[in-house]
Amino acid sequence: MASEGRGASPALPPSATGGWTALALLLAFLGGLGLLRIGAVPGLGGNTVHAALFLIVLMGVAVAVVDLGVYRVHRRVSTGMAPGHWAPSWERTLHKFVGLLGSVGFVAWLYWLFPEYHGDFYGRYYELLKLILPPWLLLALPYLYWVDARMPKPQDGYWMLGRLLLMRREGVDRARVWNHLLGWLVKGFFLPLMFTYMCNDLERFVRYDFAQLTAFRFVYDFLFGFLYFIDVGLVSLGYLMSLRATDTHLRSTEPSMLGWSVALLCYQPFWSLFDKQYLAYNAGNTWGQWLWNTPWLYGFWACLILLLTGLYVWATVVFGARFSNLTHRGIITSGPYRFSKHPAYLAKNLSWWLISVPFLIGSDGSAAEALRHCLLLLMLNGVYFLRARTEEAHLSRDADYRAYAQWIAAHGLLARLRRGRPAAAVPARASDGEAMPQP
Repeated sequence: MASEGRGASPALPPSATGGWTALALLLAFLGGLGLLRIGAVPGLGGNTVHAALFLIVLMGVAVAVVDLGVYRVHRRVSTGMAPGHWAPSWERTLHKFVGLLGSVGFVAWLYWLFPEYHGDFYGRYYELLKLILPPWLLLALPYLYWVDARMPKPQDGYWMLGRLLLMRREGVDRARVWNHLLGWLVKGFFLPLMFTYMCNDLERFVRYDFAQLTAFRFVYDFLFGFLYFIDVGLVSLGYLMSLRATDTHLRSTEPSMLGWSVALLCYQPFWSLFDKQYLAYNAGNTWGQWLWNTPWLYGFWACLILLLTGLYVWATVVFGARFSNLTHRGIITSGPYRFSKHPAYLAKNLSWWLISVPFLIGSDGSAAEALRHCLLLLMLNGVYFLRARTEEAHLSRDADYRAYAQWIAAHGLLARLRRGRPAAAVPARASDGEAMPQP
């Protein structure tokens, strides 16, 4: 692909998630929250798990309607299915069903093995599993049959794992089986966390007394928490809605140990093991205490934090139902990803500097302590830099990502700042053969 100054400019590949899908997802979440807040959804009985499941189903329906009806994602080559192809096989389907049971069993065995999953923290997640597993397994067999019949190359990870479990090793690629199990390991680790956080935030939102919003600092506290509530709510859908029929399935999983290590370090329970002992960058100062006596600067600082947090959440929204750590489920090139390959990481790390203010000299007047806390936060920033680099190495196996990286190098925010040109002026997207309407 030619670079600028050597012919045609690199073209921006179309985003795996369309803009209308992202908008429908956000509106479904906000609309569902409104219904739950006013008690307009009968039958939930105040059960937080049921309410969270209602939100997830509502978001999933909104995404499916727009993706299938507007973008016709089921016709994409990336699904592995072909329009008009129909070659059903109950034998293959049963192999895949065995592979599905083996995948679930693999995650269930890990939950049984590790003490982390024996406490009360994940109680709501286990309640969710009791609700969804029976109907999900019931629908899985006809779904697998239909998808398999439409696949010209139906020997996927489920088929190979099923063959392996049935002691039939012919045609089994162990590397693909391992990649398949890693994908389920990602789901098994992150879904319990995100769904639990979602339930906790949902319970707080439904019970929140909006009469408290009598001053800006209360508005700031509410909005800051609410933005992260949106994030975990949408992410929970992403880990649940992994379907080939909607092109939200897993293409590949992070292959490197470094990639896994730096990603898991940023989440519980691993974060607790490193935070206090190694990366405790917070000096005990708070930006609010620092600026409280200067109201205009307090408000400006708070708005900057909210702006960065909003950018971080926007970077989640544009994924639609395709968000998932450590996996490739389609290349996103819309929204903030038109300006940077890692807008979420940039926004989150910058917000930490504003929130923790590690550069402040404490009451003891020690500049050395302030420098130490800054260095610790820089180390955490370095963890996210490594996350970005390992993700790029993984995604660069996809030609669309390589084209996207070229486009960002030529037209991203940093490239335009270097040239002194406005970042909003961008060339048209590359065509993928189908209309891709954008809001």
